[in-house]
Amino acid sequence: MSVQRYRLGRRQEGVDRTRSAILSAARHLVAEHGPDSSLGKVAARAGVSRITVYNQFGSKAGLIAALTSEARPTAAPAAPGAALEPRDDLRRRIAQACAAWAADPVLYRQLQRQGAWADGESGADHALAESLAAADELRPGCSIKEAEDVIGMVASFAAFDRLHKDGRRSAPAVAEILMRLVAQLLR
Repeated sequence: MSVQRYRLGRRQEGVDRTRSAILSAARHLVAEHGPDSSLGKVAARAGVSRITVYNQFGSKAGLIAALTSEARPTAAPAAPGAALEPRDDLRRRIAQACAAWAADPVLYRQLQRQGAWADGESGADHALAESLAAADELRPGCSIKEAEDVIGMVASFAAFDRLHKDGRRSAPAVAEILMRLVAQLLR
């Protein structure tokens, strides 16, 4: 079920605050108890009614989908006019993923444990692998598919969590380790 958004003018700020409060409550409850937390508990923690949660997200599945979509790290665009070299873009992608994972590792662990979310193939991984190939940065014999798979693996929560678990290493230190691993793809 898709939720249609209407133009609400000045009321939009309140709607956005409510949506943010619901997502925040869901994030905390999922981190504490897993994705099986009831919508009633989410609504109570957000200070809204269950109907408000349904109006915002359509269903519990819609709420979990919004939460996982929000949780998935996305690469921030480079500064306007600044074209990154593919190798620098790779370093930025890994660093941004690590920073995102470090923000709430308990949430990501719960979502993965319950099967509500898993790292998946990304069009961004494919595009990055293609740009590395186009710049002749891949080692001889390394296919675009292999590069895509390795980039996806090192930029995954599972790889990050294994190295960072409970703050054993900082997010930047984990990013450096992962960059050294992915460097095996490169010339």
